[in-house]
Amino acid sequence: MRILVRNGTIVSDGRSFAGDILVAGEKIVAVGHLVADAAALPGSVDRVVDASGCEVFPGGVDPHVHLDLDTPAGISSDDFVSGTRAALSGGTTTILDFVTPGRNESLTAALADRKEAARKSLCDYGLHMSVTAWNDRSFSELAACRQEGIRSLKTYLAYKETIGLEDREFLAVLEAARQLRLLTMVHAEAGDMVSFLQKKLLAEGKVSAANHPLSRPPEVEGDATARALLMARLTGAPLYVVHVSTRQGLDAVASARTTGQTAIAETCPQYLLLNEGLYQRDGKTAAAAVMSPPLRGLDHQAALWEGLASGLVQTVGTDHCPFNLPEKMRFAASDFTRVPNGTGGIEYRLPLLYTFGVRAGKIPLARFVDLVSTRPAKLFGLYPRKGTIRAGSDADLVIWDPEKKWTVSAAGQMQRCDHTLYEGLELCGAPRLVMRRGETVYADGNLVAEEGSGSWLGAEATP
Repeated sequence: MRILVRNGTIVSDGRSFAGDILVAGEKIVAVGHLVADAAALPGSVDRVVDASGCEVFPGGVDPHVHLDLDTPAGISSDDFVSGTRAALSGGTTTILDFVTPGRNESLTAALADRKEAARKSLCDYGLHMSVTAWNDRSFSELAACRQEGIRSLKTYLAYKETIGLEDREFLAVLEAARQLRLLTMVHAEAGDMVSFLQKKLLAEGKVSAANHPLSRPPEVEGDATARALLMARLTGAPLYVVHVSTRQGLDAVASARTTGQTAIAETCPQYLLLNEGLYQRDGKTAAAAVMSPPLRGLDHQAALWEGLASGLVQTVGTDHCPFNLPEKMRFAASDFTRVPNGTGGIEYRLPLLYTFGVRAGKIPLARFVDLVSTRPAKLFGLYPRKGTIRAGSDADLVIWDPEKKWTVSAAGQMQRCDHTLYEGLELCGAPRLVMRRGETVYADGNLVAEEGSGSWLGAEATP
């Protein structure tokens, strides 16, 4: 199948220009003023897509999602089918999820199990390997995972009772990652401090979901981020800090960069657009807003937007991990530490950032595309296959209607959740058509991708 995308404004690799895109099979084969240049358009075309009045982006790459996640508090509401349906409808064609083995579980066995679960994906997909303990087998198993296509590791400085690491273990992971050329990601909250504050609040009778943010104040993130970056500097390993939510976390990243250290900051739409006032509303809203790190005050929000504009924040993921309200409410009035952590946003990432970032004049259009597609593709070894519009790249394309006005509603969302924290937000901009490897998977509100049609992206990661 040869497809010509005509007359759009192409936005890729830091520039915008009027042009056409020729797709053959799964790949882009030519980009430019193709209709006027007959030599660049050999052979016939099977289909023409008119992108007049639209912007054309490379498919979104969400570097941080949790689908079909089994937690002590319940299983997240989106599996690899429903979650990737939602992703495609919002312009994201590639996701990166996680393998989360138990502390005594083989990493390679956990990887095999997670790959099997992810085979149902409609998006192309990769996986980060979470390291939840360090033992004599860990290095060799990580090396084997590297051969299987794992490019990155996830570590937690929180949740020490289950998956969090002690400093000695975190240092060992960083050293192994440096040797194996793996990028280490870190959930930077000081777990011992969080545990202390949780127990203190419960003992004082402050048990409802409204108290969740009090157990994870901004300083807890700032301290853990600074310490994680110090340990990364000692080992010479680059560090990717996930879901930065505070000015303190950003300051730690900025300080590390002044020394020449590779310090990468990710944030999420919820920290840019929602704030801690939600915890003081009704009980359902407070429970729905339980996530870690929690929502912050407006001063932190402003710092994150500044970080996006300046380049201090390099990616925007979603940390997509929704739970339905009955699960959220089960312990919302009696024990906030047992409320499942997480919220949904996989289908809203591009429209939210476009509306409140690009349209609001906070970030330029080219920066938006870099944040949601190009930069995560580069950081996780997928570029130039993903994250760009150029000859030889996968034909992952989003034909974006910049004037489409619509309102967020849980009743109309693709993600399988009975609520959304973005309910009622008025947005401007949405995908008109989405291609994944040359196949139209979403068009004019209709999803047409088949279950299991996504591809595993690990094969090219082997040395």
